[in-house]
Amino acid sequence: MSTPTLYRAIADLPLTVESVALRRRARDTSSGFERVSTTFRLRGDGELGRGEDVTYDAPDHDALFAAPDRDPRTPADGLAFLDDLCGEWTFREFSDHLDDVDLFPKGDPERETGHHYRRWAVESAATDLALRQSDTDLASILGRDRDPVTFAASTRLGDPPTADRVTAIAEQVPGIGFKLDPTDDWTDEVVADLPTDRVRVLDLKGLYEGTEVDQEPTPEFYEWVLESFPNAVIEDPAITEETRPVFEGEEDRVSWDYPITGVESVENLPWEPSWLNVKPSRFGTLESLSDTLEWARDHDVTLYGGGQFELGVGRDQLHALASVFYPDGPNDVAPGMFNDPEVPKRLPGSPLAPSAAPRGFEF
Repeated sequence: MSTPTLYRAIADLPLTVESVALRRRARDTSSGFERVSTTFRLRGDGELGRGEDVTYDAPDHDALFAAPDRDPRTPADGLAFLDDLCGEWTFREFSDHLDDVDLFPKGDPERETGHHYRRWAVESAATDLALRQSDTDLASILGRDRDPVTFAASTRLGDPPTADRVTAIAEQVPGIGFKLDPTDDWTDEVVADLPTDRVRVLDLKGLYEGTEVDQEPTPEFYEWVLESFPNAVIEDPAITEETRPVFEGEEDRVSWDYPITGVESVENLPWEPSWLNVKPSRFGTLESLSDTLEWARDHDVTLYGGGQFELGVGRDQLHALASVFYPDGPNDVAPGMFNDPEVPKRLPGSPLAPSAAPRGFEF
C-alpha cells in the first residue's frame, strides 16, 4: 500500500473548534531586529492546537491586540474572524472555509507574504488540533518513521563581517554545518577564517527587493562565491542575462527558497531544481505544501527545511516535518537559542532526537 500524501492523510479528520485565543511573543535576534510572532490557539473537545504566525512586521501582530501592554492572550475587540474559525468540520472543510475568512480584518498586511504566513498559522493549528482529537501524531497518520533531524546553524557575519560568531558556534558544536548569507563586503581573509568545509548552504538573497538584506547580483560576486565555497549549495541567486552564464554547469548546486509557494512557483523557476528549501509558512495551506512535497519526490529533488525566526511552536513543527520528510538535509531549523544576539554558553548538537511519545503536530 502506498504512503498517503500529507494532505490526504489529514483532510478527512474530524475537527471541532470551540474557542480561539492569541498569544503575542517578541525576542531580539542575532540578525539585529526584534522578532514578533503570534500563536493561534484553537481549543476543542478538551484539546489544544497551536500554530505560529511568522508575519515579519510588528504592526501586523499589534493589530490583533488592543494595546501592547494588554494581556498577550487576549485578542483586540472587533476580531470577528476568530469566531468564524469555530464550528465542527473535517480538516478539508475547515481549510476550504478559510478561503472566505479575512484573517487581516484591521487592514491588509504591510507585505503580501503576510497572507500566507497567517493562513499557515491557522492551518497548522488546525492540523495540530485535528491530530490530537484523533489521538494520533503526524508520523503515525502518514505511516512514516520519525528520524533525528540534522540541522545547520544560520547566521550573518556582522558589520564589518568577521568569522567570530561562526567559529564560536563551531567550537561548541563539533561537526555542525552552517548556512551563511554572503555579502559583497566579505573578503578572502574573512572566508579564510571560516570552516569552509562545514558551510552547507550559501543564501545569496538575490530575489529580495526593498529589504535590509537585499544583495546586488553581479556575475563577479557570484563567481567569487562559487569558487570560494566549491561544495556548498547556492540558494536564491538572481538569474539575469549577466549572471546566467555563471551557473552554466553549476545548476545542480542551486537551491530555491524565497519564490517557492507551491508547485506552480517551482515549475516557473529558471530550470528544474535539484534542491528546494521548504518553508511551510510560504505555502499558506497544508494542501499546497503537500502537493509540492509530492512534486519534489516525483522529480527526485533534494529537500531541506527552512525557518523564519519562529519563537514558539512553529519551530517544533518544522522539526516534525523535517523528521518525517527530509531528516538528513542541511535543515535551517536550528533550535531558537542559535538566534540569540550572543552565542549561548551551551548549545545542543545535531542531529535533534524526536520526542518519545509525540501527539498532534509535535516533533
